[in-house]
Amino acid sequence: MSSADLALPNDYRQTLETLKQRVHQAQLEARRTINTELIQLYWSIGKEILVRQEQQGWGSKIIARLAEDLRAEFPEMRGFSPRNLQYMTTFARHWNVEQIAPQPVAQLPWGHIRTLLDKPLNHEARLWYAAAAVEYGWSRNVLLNMIKNNTIERTGAAPSNFPQRLPAAESELTQQVAKDPYAFEFLGLSGEVAERDVEQALTDRIVETLRELGPGFAFVGRQVHIEVGGDDYYIDLLFFHVEQLRYFVVELKTGKFQPEYAGKLNFYVAVVDDQLKREAHNQTVGILICGSKNDHSVRYALSRSDSPMAVSTYTYESLPTDEKKALPAEDELSAAFQQIETTENS
Repeated sequence: MSSADLALPNDYRQTLETLKQRVHQAQLEARRTINTELIQLYWSIGKEILVRQEQQGWGSKIIARLAEDLRAEFPEMRGFSPRNLQYMTTFARHWNVEQIAPQPVAQLPWGHIRTLLDKPLNHEARLWYAAAAVEYGWSRNVLLNMIKNNTIERTGAAPSNFPQRLPAAESELTQQVAKDPYAFEFLGLSGEVAERDVEQALTDRIVETLRELGPGFAFVGRQVHIEVGGDDYYIDLLFFHVEQLRYFVVELKTGKFQPEYAGKLNFYVAVVDDQLKREAHNQTVGILICGSKNDHSVRYALSRSDSPMAVSTYTYESLPTDEKKALPAEDELSAAFQQIETTENS
């Protein structure tokens, strides 16, 4: 009798799935342990070179010879190029040994750490990006994009009335998702554009849009119809935050902030709370994203709003048109990045 014909116990499938999950978890923990050991090794090598540089004046030729000898002794390891040894030295210069194993940086792949070292960041910023990359599983390209867009400086920067309209713990969490400005350069827009064009571009590039909004956002719809006493209204963009369990109403205005915009957003938030919010959901939040704003006017407008709201700006064109024409096309850049990664991983 073959195993296919064997009569299986009732709980066999469940037991099999449980064991599969244990094996997958063990494999994941093993990879994490190996990665942590590798990062600690690279730090110790960098520290040793750093001490020799400071005490004995080791230069690039000595490091090149060291790389050659290490590769001869460990041919199966690919990390002993002269350039990589320089990265290890920089790594040891910027991190103390006490900050390695217990910190998120030890859980990052070496390529991520090199990206952090390449950018002119202070130590606190490196720690912030390292922690975010681990928490949200950012790829190296996403990490690079987050650094390029100054995510740390924009996070939680939008003026809001959250402290007055939400409990303290919720207020702090919600404030962290309200960036200022939002970086919409990925839309490929330039010059004067209509609000509907921005809406359409954001929904067409929804993956990038959700990434810019931040972790936890799920797209509900564009121009979401709501009816109030027979009158029809349409919300520009509606999202749901799966971690905070609340709706986010997003209204777009291409011009400068006007106080009446806050009134309309307050109305939309109230309607969503009444018609869409469930008992298990937290209070709906509104975010108005406009072309520009006067923070003083914003704070006056929000102070009288009953709903928790924030007002932010956005950018969608980082370079003048003439300068953009001089740059390589997006597909050329992507091909170049792929070639670099293939070379580094080979």
